[in-house]
Amino acid sequence: MSKYKYILFDLDGTITEPFKGISGGIIHALNKFGVEVPDNSTLRKFIGPPLRDSFRDFCGFTAEQAEEATVYYREYYSVRGLEENDIMPGMDDALKYLQEQGYKLYVATSKPEKFAKIILEKLGLLSYFDIVAGASFDGTRDKKELVIEYLLEQIEEIYPDFNMEQTIMVGDRHFDINGAKYFSIDSVGVTFGYGDYEELSRAGATYVVDTAQELVNVIIN
Repeated sequence: MSKYKYILFDLDGTITEPFKGISGGIIHALNKFGVEVPDNSTLRKFIGPPLRDSFRDFCGFTAEQAEEATVYYREYYSVRGLEENDIMPGMDDALKYLQEQGYKLYVATSKPEKFAKIILEKLGLLSYFDIVAGASFDGTRDKKELVIEYLLEQIEEIYPDFNMEQTIMVGDRHFDINGAKYFSIDSVGVTFGYGDYEELSRAGATYVVDTAQELVNVIIN
């Protein structure tokens, strides 16, 4: 086995293809405000950062409007959006292989934890992960650093010999890479999600890969 033992995965854009469900929720929320729906390139930017931040940054909403928009978004997402996810190409096989090889797999996502677990279960992926750590509905734990901290605390309780040097974060956006750097954890940026090579390398990813197979190769070698 390689130097790594504990593998932390982002969800949206890394394990799952979430665009249909997320964009549907955003459109639903913006329609409630009577706001013109942006094009797909802007909608794609919502995937990665905390939702409230996206409504403020991309729609010019105040903090209060962003909070209200998040409620509208979840009206849609909790009913329809949860069903509108697919598995990123090759990730099912990658997760299966890594688990079989004895790696400990975890999820660290800015999506609400309850939603993340439901999605993974619906896609038949939940059993690959020892812990699924996500955001809280009230927004007190939505930044990637806070989610990773919450996850690491749980791992440390289970494994007294837990070592950051044996840990690596996998994600498709700079938020994932920055979160890993905050804890001095190695990271793999994947370009098959919503961030490109420039974004991931500029953020300081330890590795950048284009496919799920390349991801496996980085982890095991």
